[in-house]
Parts: sequence; C-alpha cells; structure tokens
Amino acid sequence: MTDMLKVHAQHLLPVQNLLGEGPLWHPLEQKYYWVDIERGRIYSFEPNTGKVQYDAIDTTVGALGFRSSGGLILACGKGFAAFDLETKDLQVILDPIGKIPDVRLNDGKVDPAGRFWAGSLDRSGNGALYRLDADHTCHTMLHNIQVSNGLAWTADQQTFYYTDTGDLSIYKFDFEPQSAQISNRRIYVQLPADRSNGSPDGLTIDAEGFIWSAHWDGGKVTRYDPAGKPVLEILLPVSRVTSCTFGGPDLQELFITTASTGLTDTQKGQQPLAGDVFIYHTAVKGVLTPFFAG
Repeated sequence: MTDMLKVHAQHLLPVQNLLGEGPLWHPLEQKYYWVDIERGRIYSFEPNTGKVQYDAIDTTVGALGFRSSGGLILACGKGFAAFDLETKDLQVILDPIGKIPDVRLNDGKVDPAGRFWAGSLDRSGNGALYRLDADHTCHTMLHNIQVSNGLAWTADQQTFYYTDTGDLSIYKFDFEPQSAQISNRRIYVQLPADRSNGSPDGLTIDAEGFIWSAHWDGGKVTRYDPAGKPVLEILLPVSRVTSCTFGGPDLQELFITTASTGLTDTQKGQQPLAGDVFIYHTAVKGVLTPFFAG
C-alpha cells in the first residue's frame, strides 16, 4: 500500500447536491447526466458550453440510464419509469418493491445487452437486485441486500461486479451474457469493519478492466486491479463520495459525484464543497455504458 499513487480531484461544479449519484456520459449529446436522489432531480452538464440544468420529478430518483428510443430509464421512488426529456413526462413501467416505508430503488446500470439493473436500499437486509428487460419483464437477481450500489460488467461479458454498501463489500460474479444469469459470488473487495476506509458506493470500470469505486465517508475514489488490489487513490475534500463515471471526448475524464446529506452543521462547515461535482483526468480510457433496449 505504501507505493500506491495518491492524487487529488479538481472541483468542477458547485451544484450542492444533497445526494448526488449515478453519473453517466451521453456520447451522442456529449453531456454528463446524474441525479440528486433525495431532491428527485435529474441533472445534465454540457462541458462545451458549461451549461448545467436539471429536471425535477415528484419522487426520489436513484439511478438513470439512456434509452435507445430516446429519453431516460429511471430507478425511482415509483419503481422503474421512463422519462421523456422533451415533454418531462414520467411513465411508470412497474414497481418491484411496492409501498414499504424507508425502502426505495437505489443505484442501477444498463448491462451489455441493454437490460436495466437496479437494486433496493433496505437497511433491514431484505433488499433485492432487480433486472428490467427490454420487454419490461422484471426479474429478481439477488435477495437479502442492504444497500444495493455500484455495478459493472467486464468487456468480455464474463464477469459482473456488484456492491452492497451495507456489508462493506464489492462482489464478483460469473455472468452469462445470453441469459443474464449470475453465479459464483465471491468477495472482490472487502473494506474494514470499523469503516476506517468508508463504505463502497458507486463504481465504474475502465478499458483495462480495473474498477474505480467511490468511498462513502472515505473521501476518495479507489482504482482496483482485477484481483482487487488498490493501485490508485483519488482524494477529495469532502467525505461522502458517491459515484463516478468516465466521459469526455476521449473517455479520460473521471466525473465524480458527492453528497452532503446527513452531515452535521460542523461537518458542513468543514466541507463547504460537499454535494458538488469533481473531476480527475485519467491516463486510461473508460468504457461507454450501453443504452436500455426497451
């Protein structure tokens, strides 16, 4: 660990999100999108013009994906829903959870075949990971989840990475691309039980197959090699680092979201940039996230 490179992210956008999350780069629009979960906001940022804007929906929004037919697929407080960026119309597809107090859909991502995966936040440990197919059928992939979080697939589509923040773990699974079945769960990264390194949150994967994982209450993003060894730390001046994605014309910008929710007044005073967006220019390229086929 002593020879691990440590670098610093740059402050990019003073958006002051409560719970910024789920960033994605839209390659056609050349924009970043992300959400502020607790405010129910869907943000976009156009680097070429510096324009930041957001749309608000009347519920929480945990994650988004781009639809091949246009607009967004959302994992929100009403379940899986389609959002039209032009009309601002929100169409609920289905709700896999129902009305359970303090349980909602959290992070999600589209897999290589265009299926949208998202899991629930249920601190009682009764959460699940769901898969929404292009025909709008829903499949429960995992049970007994606490805080469903970051997901990624390797380029060869043989491995699936998945985070349960509640048990401080990032897992690896064998992935069957045709059936989308997952098996052979094993630990990829296990953070210390004393939370001295924070908790694993959102993540992304680069073109070399390394994972970049945000540390909630850890103030950093860590790059891990395929064996789970940390090789780089990107330090931030805020503790609640939530997720990251690659973007920009060369996919060499790491766009990092953060949160201010739950911080005390003293902590907020110590972290005036909490909830803002940061960036780090990487030496490696990222990979694009597929579009939802439904």
